[in-house]
Order: sequence, then C-alpha cells, then structure tokens
Amino acid sequence: MDLIPGIPNEIALECLIRLPIDQFSKAASVCKKWNGEITLPEFRRRRKVSGLTRTVLAMVQSMVATVKKPEGDTALFSTQVYRLSVCDPENGSWYDLPPIPELIAGLPRFCRIVGVGSDLVVIGGCDPDTWRVMDCVFVYNFISGSWRRGTDMPGQQRSFFGCGSDSDRMIVVAGGHDDEKNAMKSALSYDVVKDEWITLPDMVMERDECKVVFHKGKFHVIGGYPTWAQGHFENDAEVFDTATWQWRLEDDFLSVINTSPHSCIEGDDGRLYMCRGGDVAVKEDPTWQKLAGLPAGITSVAYLTACQGKLRLVGRGQFDELYSIYALDLDVESDGKVKKWTKVETSDEYSGHVQHGCCLEI
Repeated sequence: MDLIPGIPNEIALECLIRLPIDQFSKAASVCKKWNGEITLPEFRRRRKVSGLTRTVLAMVQSMVATVKKPEGDTALFSTQVYRLSVCDPENGSWYDLPPIPELIAGLPRFCRIVGVGSDLVVIGGCDPDTWRVMDCVFVYNFISGSWRRGTDMPGQQRSFFGCGSDSDRMIVVAGGHDDEKNAMKSALSYDVVKDEWITLPDMVMERDECKVVFHKGKFHVIGGYPTWAQGHFENDAEVFDTATWQWRLEDDFLSVINTSPHSCIEGDDGRLYMCRGGDVAVKEDPTWQKLAGLPAGITSVAYLTACQGKLRLVGRGQFDELYSIYALDLDVESDGKVKKWTKVETSDEYSGHVQHGCCLEI
C-alpha cells in the first residue's frame, strides 16, 4: 500500500517529514501505514538529517490565577498547581500539553522532566495532596500526541534527585534523598525505548539535589551535598564511564563552592553554561569564564537553557510574584562584547513559577 496513492513512497515520506510538529498526531491517525511510518525512530532521524527538526522548551510551570485585593484592585500570582507548558522559540508560541490521564489535578511537586528523542519523560515527585513520594514514570510522545505509562522507578523512595538524558534513548537518575532525608549515592539508568530500568554502580559520594548533564558523550553528576552537609553544595562532579562501568571523580568541576548546580546545562554548541551569583558563566575547559551578568533586576533564576545560538533564562526579581523570560544572543559584537539581554514578551498565563525544564529536538 502506497503512503500517498499515485506518489512513490520516497517522495511521500519527504512530504510527511515536512508536516508541522502540531500536525503529527493528526497525520498518525489517518491510517495504519502513516502511523507506522511517523512513529518509527527512523522518521525523526530523517527529519533531523534534512534539517527539519525544531527545538522546543518544556517546563513544569505553575498555573497563574487572578486574586482581588481588599482595596478592589486585582493581581496575578502563581498557584500551587503545576502543568507542562511548551514554548516554541522559533515562532514564540506557547501551549499546554494534555494533562497526564492519571494526574488530572496537576503534576507531582518536584517531579523531573527530561527529553529523549520525541518523548518527554516525567519521573517521580510528590503527590500534590498527600505529599507522598511517587516513583511513577509517564512518557508523552510529541509525534502521536499521547501519554503512556512507563515502568515505575525501582528501589527505595527517592526525592530531589538529578536526572538527565543522552537525548537519544537513555536517562540517568542519580542521588537525591530517601524517606528519612538521607542523601543517596545510588544511581539508575532508564531505557525509554525498552521501558527498562538498570541499576548502576553507586557513586563515590552521596549527592542530594545534584544535577545530571550529558556532556562530551558521558553522564556527569554535578554538585549536590552529603547528608551531614545539608545544603552546603560540593563543587566536584562524577562522570560515568560505560566502558569500565565505573564512576570517576572530577574535583573542582564547578570552580566555586556552595553553589547549587540546578541551572547547569549543556548547550547545543557542546559547552556548559551555569548561573553563578549574579552572572552566567561558560565552561571553557578547564575553567569557567564569565559570559554575562544576569538581566537587570533578576535575583532568582528558575531555568536556563542554551539552544539555537541563544541563552534563554526564566527568572524574577526579589519582590516579583511572576517570572519573566529573557534571551541573550551568544554571538559577540564586533568589539568583542557579548550582546545584551532582551525580554521575551510572554502572556501572563505563562509567567508562573518554573520548577524544572528541558529541551527537545522534535
């Protein structure tokens, strides 16, 4: 059966890979043949080779509500109900993903999200009503436009863990703390395609509130702190070597002490970026260099990403209720100076608190 009657399948495929992102789920429902082609991993690879994939930003973001003040004025504030919002930086559009069927009332608090191919994976968190620690895994596929339940995260309860992916099929979960607030040094990997968890060797150190970043072909678990330190962040990192199946400790990886690594990310240029104090720094091996100061008035950064030649930052001022988004062009001026931050116009609906975020290339 031809994909499109009267047209060679090779040409028909070229037509399908050029569909807009938000039309894939509709196209997949046209017939079994289209669904079979569109949901194959080869379909995304073909789009990528042809330069047709687009980067989107996904965020665990709170809903925004309007409250009436005693004096009669109204004000906007972030609620405690979180959903998944998506931004397409190419055209500036925003939209919500469909709610997880089993979590209609909202996402788990402090859950982690990670992009793997065309999938967005939601892992763990706390029940928003009971605060029970959850080990559930949910996977949203941008091609089919549907959710599926993954295999639950194994082992003891784990909160505030690090989580990162190789953007292809593998996720690493590391550190965090157990139900008695003890920092953990255990680690797991999750194969999204096989829906299988594998127990990795323990890390050298306990790492609560660490960050997992896939950098230079290896998973890096950055910072965090042991039980006794309680919030005093380490500045080292551990790198997992798949060849030896061991962790390797890298001292002074962050170059500064007692700094949360939550904003540390790898850009699509292969470099690491991170907010430190009032600046954004870039890692020019082996040292970190100041790239730019934070946008004027921003004192708290919820999320940082680097893609398509720009840094994008979600943050707020000390007394602000809502969050703003800023962009910084990574190309330098002719005099060698970095360009200035520009505020990205965003509707109030998408100005709520951001708990976690990730990039996907679809």
